[in-house]
Amino acid sequence: MKNITTIVEKIIQELSRQKQTVTFAESCTGGRIAATFTAVSGASAVLNGSCITYSNEIKHLWLGVSQEVLETYGAVSESCVLQMLQGVQKMAASDYAIAVSGIAGPTGGTDLKPVGTVYIGLLTPTQQKVFHCHFKGSRESIQEESTRFAIEKFAELLNI
Repeated sequence: MKNITTIVEKIIQELSRQKQTVTFAESCTGGRIAATFTAVSGASAVLNGSCITYSNEIKHLWLGVSQEVLETYGAVSESCVLQMLQGVQKMAASDYAIAVSGIAGPTGGTDLKPVGTVYIGLLTPTQQKVFHCHFKGSRESIQEESTRFAIEKFAELLNI
């Protein structure tokens, strides 16, 4: 398994080369994706910004996630993450976006959405994709696995 910092360095190099930008909308990861990027020199050339949109109200107010989606599907859903992607990309005028919403636990899980349920979305200039993940372990390990998964999938999308 590659070191996550090495992967982020390659992402930053590739986005810099293409003169493209990325932004993040994070919920259950609490800013870990942004922190992983900003720990690498050169991130300022590609990272337009990031939002930690933990509450449904902020997902709605900042990112434009509809009340209908929040009430019908919940914050931990493909529909919510798609709207988070679109909202943060529009707000930051970025080329790419990553959005994450899930249940890191140890509380908050249900039979339909147990602890470790995480939706991770990627938006590019030509496509958007949402992954439905089930991670196991402690709150911290679920957050870290979600962060790693999002960054690795983004690197794959960029063919890195």
